[in-house]
Amino acid sequence: MKRKVGYTWQLREVMAQHQIFTATELVPLLRERGIGLSASQVHRLVSGTPERLSLQVMAALCDILSCTPADLVATTAENAGVRKTATGDLPAPPANVAKLRPRAARILPDA
Repeated sequence: MKRKVGYTWQLREVMAQHQIFTATELVPLLRERGIGLSASQVHRLVSGTPERLSLQVMAALCDILSCTPADLVATTAENAGVRKTATGDLPAPPANVAKLRPRAARILPDA
């Protein structure tokens, strides 16, 4: 059985719990911890869902927000829908199959 896994990035919610409401407030806090991200990079980190994130950035965010990685990333897993397979029953052929078959060609001698 296949499983479908996913995650939800909750940085914005955790920031709001700590009274940090803009990405620009986060830039100097990250810089204090040796993370040199530009304002636009931090904005994308806050407003979007990253596919990749360095552990140094994750550790810095956890330090700033006094949280754990589990607070920032909520994971989900569920069983994927199983495709149904044929049971071996074939559909009945159309009633007028004979009309669909080509007729044999007649070859005439050259005159």
